[in-house]
Amino acid sequence: MEKNTLWAIILSTAVLIVFFGLQAKFMPKQQPAQQTEQVSEATEKTSENSAEQTAEKDLSVKAENPLMQEFVSNVEQKEETFTITTNKVKVTFTNRGGDIISYELLEHMDTDTGKGVEMADNVYENNRAFALSLGGTKNLPLNAVFTARKIDDYTIGFFYTAHKMVDDNLQKDFTIVKTYSFKPDEYTFKLDVTIDGESSFNGLNFDGLAYSLRTSPQVGPHYNRKVDRYDVRQFMSYSGENYKKIILSENQQKTYDKSWIWAGIAGKYFEILVIPSDPSKMANEVEYSSKIENNNYANAQARFSRLPIGAGQTTDTYYVYIGPRSEKELAKYNVEENNAWKLSGLKLGESLDSSGFFSWLEVILKFLLEQIYKLVKNWGVAIIILTALLKFAMFPLTRKTALGTAKMQQIQPQTQALQAKYKDNPQKLQQEQMKLYKEIGYNPMAGCLPMLFTFIILYAMYRLFNNYFEFRGASFIPGWIPDLSKGDSVATLPFEMPFGFGNQLRLLPIIYVVSQILFSKFTQNGGTASANQSQMKIMMYGMPLVFFFIFYNAPAGLLLYWIVSNVIQLAQQLFINHSMKNKGPQLVVAKKGKKTK
Repeated sequence: MEKNTLWAIILSTAVLIVFFGLQAKFMPKQQPAQQTEQVSEATEKTSENSAEQTAEKDLSVKAENPLMQEFVSNVEQKEETFTITTNKVKVTFTNRGGDIISYELLEHMDTDTGKGVEMADNVYENNRAFALSLGGTKNLPLNAVFTARKIDDYTIGFFYTAHKMVDDNLQKDFTIVKTYSFKPDEYTFKLDVTIDGESSFNGLNFDGLAYSLRTSPQVGPHYNRKVDRYDVRQFMSYSGENYKKIILSENQQKTYDKSWIWAGIAGKYFEILVIPSDPSKMANEVEYSSKIENNNYANAQARFSRLPIGAGQTTDTYYVYIGPRSEKELAKYNVEENNAWKLSGLKLGESLDSSGFFSWLEVILKFLLEQIYKLVKNWGVAIIILTALLKFAMFPLTRKTALGTAKMQQIQPQTQALQAKYKDNPQKLQQEQMKLYKEIGYNPMAGCLPMLFTFIILYAMYRLFNNYFEFRGASFIPGWIPDLSKGDSVATLPFEMPFGFGNQLRLLPIIYVVSQILFSKFTQNGGTASANQSQMKIMMYGMPLVFFFIFYNAPAGLLLYWIVSNVIQLAQQLFINHSMKNKGPQLVVAKKGKKTK
């Protein structure tokens, strides 16, 4: 290795070290946001009027939520927890608010905890899953203890009788009821929210909203933004025609103010979607939050508001999907015969993280991958076979591109001479270059199109291998690559490495860098100017070093695809180089007015 190249690598490493050092110093972790409450004079007055009629426990409830200062309960309850277990999920409820405090997916294990994936993640006292807030989304949830009733093995209800003080200081009784209904083999449950008032109850209207409903504060498995760089938290909304996806930076809060028929949040492999049976009752706004409110752990929460409720009894029904971000599961809700709730036409598959314009290609690749898996019964082997098949299928394009590059390399002296001769006349330079290309039978666009097609294929494969649900928990080589959706591991260190590497010692990123350097070395062409030679060497050695930092925690399935692709491309390039060495590229070069082949 030349001295200049060595210095380039050292400087690249130094730049990366300085960058991460400055990032840690000047962009430290956000501290948990402090929650504050403001109580208006009118609300305080209402609290004083009702204080004499409430129990001591109700006073504590009112202090936690300004809106609850208008509502008190006559029923004293003890806080308890309740559990419903189906074939798919294990759900734990608290009668405080009638909320969910644990939602475990029984068929999908979290290797870090040894239990099912916890979808009610980051739950704490003032932010539980599917809590109700009176009024808008910024109000704290109801924290009163509800009366609970387990109706059957798959249904549980919570109710809370309250009073609303009106201008004449009369108390108007009404009841809030939350009923959760499950099916044995469904990831979707039904939540009914009932507001039942007596004849004199005039409804719920707080600045144009009745109440707000929220998802879980976070989606499991536990998300480490710095280490899990290939994971994501996405906030989604679907209007029936348009799909909106929002990715928030840490500690942000935004509102999507368009109509929607379902909305929610998603991680890489799991998601929560809320589907109101009557979207017209919902406000045209969904609030998304990545606020840091508990244990220095950013939320990933969606909150929805219900329009004002009039007098009498009203029941709102929500269907809530909490499960795999998998086309197989989501497609069930397009046809009513395929799901126990008889839902249809929901198009929940729009929540999948696809390749957008090239999603059709991803569908084809996924089909081929699944057919190969049926034969070999190992997803790692299926990745290798599919990658090999595609690389060999694209070999004619690869060879054409390589020959075009060789032609360009041979006429480099003529090209440089033209550039020097017509440096002040760009139009003439372009004409002479095109004339030269025509003489040797080279079409610049013909060289670009194969590269473009190859890039499209590679991009679709990258999207597929990085997001395919079936890779989660799929073992390739036990003890080394036990899960294709995570990085490989050859050892666990007793300390955390810098640069967000974590504590796992990995081998695949090293193999990838070596394969990338070898591939670059054998595809590099000689004969260029020394300045270009130095740039090429920096790219050949420096870029793989940068990729090592970027891809260290990449999913093993994705790195396996890249490594196999590099190895096959290297073999193909060696074959092309050998072929050109023996036969030489078929060039037609102008020399002294004659053409020689």
